[in-house]
Amino acid sequence: MSIILGIDPGSRITGYGVIQQKGNQCIYLASGCIRTKGDTLAPKLNMIFNGIAEIIQQYKPSEFAIEQVFMAKNPDSALKLGQARGAAIVAATQSDLYVCEYSARQIKQAVVGTGAATKEQVQSMVMQILNLSGRPQADAADGLAVAICHAHTAQSLVAMAGQVKKTVRGRFR
Repeated sequence: MSIILGIDPGSRITGYGVIQQKGNQCIYLASGCIRTKGDTLAPKLNMIFNGIAEIIQQYKPSEFAIEQVFMAKNPDSALKLGQARGAAIVAATQSDLYVCEYSARQIKQAVVGTGAATKEQVQSMVMQILNLSGRPQADAADGLAVAICHAHTAQSLVAMAGQVKKTVRGRFR
């Protein structure tokens, strides 16, 4: 049983999702958005850092997953996104959490079944997987999707590790 914090970073809106993994089941704990104010970047990064630190303190996750930076058409946007990710990652490492990173395509593939899924498809599948009664905000749904992706990926890796341990001279035992 583990608690996973998933982060969808952004310089204006950072989405987060907290789930508990019990075997094959993902259970919803919390989700939301950290909304930054102002025009200057440093205070925004501080808000992201403090917001993530509060979430970590409240839910005490054992695992932390974050979406990787994608190549944006605007280099300035990519830099700001990278800095927002950095603030979130520092908050995680300050709490001794190991940081796992996933591409947007990996996240969509794990949650929807296709790496080319739309935001609406991700929201719908997050609702279905976590048995939510209402549709979460887009950024919060993305944070939850990151956490779900990590849960599924970690579970697959553990299963594969178990198979490797059982393999002796090419035979499964």
